[in-house]
Amino acid sequence: MESMKPKTRSNNELGKPLRATGRSPWRRAAAALALAGAGLAGSGAAHADFDRRALIELGQSVLRVEAQGSKGPMQLGSGVVIARERVVTNCHVTRNAESITLVQAGSRWTVQAQSVDAEHDLCLLQVPGLPHAPVAVGRAASLREGHELAALGYTGGPALRISGGVVVALHHWDNQLVIQCSNGFTSGASGGGLFDREGRLVGILTFRSAGAGANYYAVPAEWLPARPEAPPRVAEVRPHEGQGFWQRPLGALPAFLQAATLERAGQWDALLQLAERWEQQDRADAEPLYLAALAHERLGRDAAAAQAWRRSLDLNPGYGRSWAALARLYHRGGQEAQARQAIEALAALNPALAQDVAERLRSEEPPAAAAVEEPARLARRQ
Repeated sequence: MESMKPKTRSNNELGKPLRATGRSPWRRAAAALALAGAGLAGSGAAHADFDRRALIELGQSVLRVEAQGSKGPMQLGSGVVIARERVVTNCHVTRNAESITLVQAGSRWTVQAQSVDAEHDLCLLQVPGLPHAPVAVGRAASLREGHELAALGYTGGPALRISGGVVVALHHWDNQLVIQCSNGFTSGASGGGLFDREGRLVGILTFRSAGAGANYYAVPAEWLPARPEAPPRVAEVRPHEGQGFWQRPLGALPAFLQAATLERAGQWDALLQLAERWEQQDRADAEPLYLAALAHERLGRDAAAAQAWRRSLDLNPGYGRSWAALARLYHRGGQEAQARQAIEALAALNPALAQDVAERLRSEEPPAAAAVEEPARLARRQ
């Protein structure tokens, strides 16, 4: 799939409108959120402390992967120690390798064997004599939108890089949650680690999608082998077949990745059709309702969009993207009280996103209420 780019690196190089007042309600919302931000600054300081100490220690267990095949340039990636003499990386890093070497601070170790899970893009490497301690393994299911994360990998060169970010979305696929995050990572970071505030490995950095915005994805720690210390199923390092779930043709991709492609292309009718099929298949997931609402909005159907976003929140009151979208929709319709309520709900879930939305809306003038009469009627009914 052309829009999904792996992070390997080769040698030649992914109600009712409020009346106007002397002070905008969005100035008040932004001021309140600035106070919340002051609390976040304290949290940020703790996070910086976490970065300086725990992440430096964690970095000892993240190594550079050099995968050499008989043809073509060497492929570079990253790997995380998850058990004694066991390192996990992405299979797309090692797919063509006939030899694999791990490197850190001038020291090198040869990989003896690997176990391949091509579907999940996770390969487990056996590395005799590797002295590095394994990291603590957590669960992607413990995450929520807005949770802080740290990504460690060899992005773009020989030095280990640390990237801070947050959970943007959690996508249901194959009984687990694929993590979409704002931690930027590019060439060489494939196979690196995504860690939570407690320093637990919650995901493996795997791919990013083209376009602007937070389009970085990590596969969940739940897909790692239950017993990584067991002998690998493959007795030697050699090229292997199979592609990861995110590398399939468009029609065979998981629904959330098909939706991302259609959204980037502005194919709103197709996105709506996909979302409606998805909703029929999984009525417990809020994401297809969110996407259906997005398509309705882009097609000029604000009432249907508001209704679908409300339904998504009935399923999952913690679905922050729907709160953010409702805030924007209500603001555009001159429904400032409803917009402010949506921001307040979002602030309890994801303060940073709530502040960003409030700041954006504060800079905009809502249109006359008469121009958006139908969404206003819908809000009053609710």
